[in-house]
Amino acid sequence: MNIDTIRIFCDVVLHQSFSRGASVNDVSQSAATQSIHRLERNLGVQLVDRSRRPFILTPEGQICYDGFRTLLESYDTVVSLVQTLNNKECGIIKLGSVYSVGPYDLNNAIRQFLKVFPKTKIQFSQFHTEEIYQEILTSAIDFGVVAYPMATTEITTVPLPPSKMVVVCSPGNPLTQQKYVQLEQLHGIDFIAYERDMVVRKEIDRQLRQLLVSVNVVAEYENIEMLKQAVEIGLGVSILPENAVKDEINLQRLYALPISTPKIEVPVGIIYKQGKVFSQSMTRFISIAGGLPIQEVAPQE
Repeated sequence: MNIDTIRIFCDVVLHQSFSRGASVNDVSQSAATQSIHRLERNLGVQLVDRSRRPFILTPEGQICYDGFRTLLESYDTVVSLVQTLNNKECGIIKLGSVYSVGPYDLNNAIRQFLKVFPKTKIQFSQFHTEEIYQEILTSAIDFGVVAYPMATTEITTVPLPPSKMVVVCSPGNPLTQQKYVQLEQLHGIDFIAYERDMVVRKEIDRQLRQLLVSVNVVAEYENIEMLKQAVEIGLGVSILPENAVKDEINLQRLYALPISTPKIEVPVGIIYKQGKVFSQSMTRFISIAGGLPIQEVAPQE
């Protein structure tokens, strides 16, 4: 049993996927499967019930997962301290994002960071809002990008510029004849919405309600990519973060209109666990992403 085998097991469980767990560890799916088989043989117990789809952990598997996660956190902390002492700009940064935001608000920061620190690998995953806070608290990921970030006694937040929301439609939509749109103009229009339990959806609904605007919701998605695809094929219009549609606009697959009144902006921030020991590259990443001096974001021992 070695640390790589333990890490593969934890990542397969975390992502609920052998292929995804293999991918984040740069091994084949077959190698990931063999690693878990080897782990089960060494322990003499079954860890994963493969008869279920998706698979579930056995009671023994759950005990191992919880314990191994703590073990990996301790191991990674030691490695981070050693890298920091030796000023090494390498390693892995595990970044997570909620579905409603995506990595778009960090694209420029990530590109800037990797130009300076090309040896650092950034692993990206997406989660529901409540999941991402749990992933941060269990140190499954290093940083999370969330809408409406909440600081707690256990979680620190670094604000990012708010995400400007725009009305998005397909190129053939009559709205493309305008330079901007007022929310009142959306009354009765076919609309592609976020799922109704998402905070971003609730804020958009609140704004529309205040103006007595009623839209015809024809589809609901939690994932921005699904929202964009539905708009692109002409199912309706949507209100999405401007940063999320820049590529599609440049390719003329979508058209975005600024909202004149009232403007809608979604607070966005990076969260991380209080007291987390940062490697040198983690410190530099959060500094670049948050636009803050390094000493303002580096946790103190």
